[in-house]
Amino acid sequence: MENSVIFARDAVFVTDETEQDDLLKEIYDHLLQQGYVKGNFLAHIIEREHNFPTGLDTSTLGSNLPNIAIPHTEGAFVNTRLIVPVALKTPVIFHNMIKPEQELPVKFLFMLLETNPDGQAKLLSQVMDFLAKTPAKDLQHFLNFDDPDAIYEYLMQNFA
Repeated sequence: MENSVIFARDAVFVTDETEQDDLLKEIYDHLLQQGYVKGNFLAHIIEREHNFPTGLDTSTLGSNLPNIAIPHTEGAFVNTRLIVPVALKTPVIFHNMIKPEQELPVKFLFMLLETNPDGQAKLLSQVMDFLAKTPAKDLQHFLNFDDPDAIYEYLMQNFA
């Protein structure tokens, strides 16, 4: 799949939100305006994140890497297939996907939008492959970008 199909320049964010629900609302507002999600998306992504957390401890990928989260919800609430990268200027607390009781300060999100129920696992797999294949030094640099254009360009060149 070509990267241009799963990334959109107008769906790359850098934010200074510090609370999870506010962060998800800020992203939702923009995605709704662009027509990428439906009006009921926000309630469902917040509910899903509270019940099935998506934070990932990246320490297994390399030392000093910022943690990430991969929020997503059912395809009935989205209009397109897209990975939405979001850089956080200040870490936001998400709960660990593996150990839901553990809080993780997250610095970067890969929000998944997928209309096909079977496609979500593939998008998740693509994100995980990108994280695993990118050298830790490069990943450290990328996960700390604070410019949407730099994030978009890096992903267009390096996301396989």
